Amino acid sequence: MSIQRLHTDQRMSQIVIHQNTLYLTGQVAADEYLVKDASEQTRSTLSEIEKLLAQAGTDKTHILSVTIYLKDIDADFAAMNSVWDQWLSSGTAPARATVEAKLCEPEILVEMSVIAAVPKDAPV
Repeated sequence: MSIQRLHTDQRMSQIVIHQNTLYLTGQVAADEYLVKDASEQTRSTLSEIEKLLAQAGTDKTHILSVTIYLKDIDADFAAMNSVWDQWLSSGTAPARATVEAKLCEPEILVEMSVIAAVPKDAPV
């Protein structure tokens, strides 16, 4: 059984791949999230996700499932969905859950955890 771990430290791996399935740790906006609203944080988070998927030889059309964590679901659900809906390619919507959660830093409004398929011929 082969398990690949990328961008690993003592606490976690950013990417784990097992049997052509990729698991991303929870992703948040880049460091500038401190001044961003939920729409901007969602855009930045999705950009970070795309970068990690590309490093693993896959892309957003191969996302199987995503869990979206919002600091305030009442305030930020519509803004997050507006960006999410524009980002998705037609016909590729993954299974998804969106929940309200207390996130690790008070400035973080959006966090996403992703599971995706990795093509067998991916160069990882």
